[in-house]
Amino acid sequence: MSETYIGGFHAVEAALDDAEKKPREVLILGGRKDARIAALLALAQRRSVTVRTVSKDQLDMMAPGLRHQGVIAAVEAADYQGEDALELPATPDRLVLVLDGVQDPHNLGACLRTAEATGVTAVIIPKDRAVGLTPVARKAAAGAAERVPVVAVTNLVRTLERLKELGYWITGLAGEAEHSLYESDLTGPTVIVMGGEGEGMRRLTRETCDKLVNIPMAGKIESLNVSVAAAVCLYESVRQRAQPKAAKRR
Repeated sequence: MSETYIGGFHAVEAALDDAEKKPREVLILGGRKDARIAALLALAQRRSVTVRTVSKDQLDMMAPGLRHQGVIAAVEAADYQGEDALELPATPDRLVLVLDGVQDPHNLGACLRTAEATGVTAVIIPKDRAVGLTPVARKAAAGAAERVPVVAVTNLVRTLERLKELGYWITGLAGEAEHSLYESDLTGPTVIVMGGEGEGMRRLTRETCDKLVNIPMAGKIESLNVSVAAAVCLYESVRQRAQPKAAKRR
């Protein structure tokens, strides 16, 4: 597996806390001796991870474009899963998140972070016209990019049709939908589809969904950021699954 650098305290701390994997090494900006660095060094020592002191120019070169806060870590890069990873039995616990055309790496990272927190089986993204697992997306994911399978597919509609064949229900989020998210059954093998920033889901993706739902908006704002909307939907599914007997509203 290839290696990449993640930057920022939250991302590096999450990598050091990972019980299954750990960074190969941590690099910190020379001259920093504050309490936050001290805590990070102590955590690295407990995990037996090598720490090196380097210059700001070296950090900038290793993690270009990242707001690294003076600390980066070398970790195994989470590779994209092949489409055969989606041959998943439609068991009741399965929950899949599909992001149709998300462009902002911060949004992708935030979605991955929520996906990991809610036990999502896999996150599916299109290979074209969407952001991938860039260093910025990995940083925003705070370690979740290395723990949640990300599947990049050539044809999103074909992928959704295959998931239907396997027994999944496809629920798409659309502001103009007639029914609320809270009126819909999100238990069982479920795929939640989110559109990209601005335009939402593409037409063919929308038409492939079994149903469309909206998030009720009481204020004047017409829509939520895609990562916030994804969190609302995923946690509603988690809430429903925690109920003893969820009402079936397919």
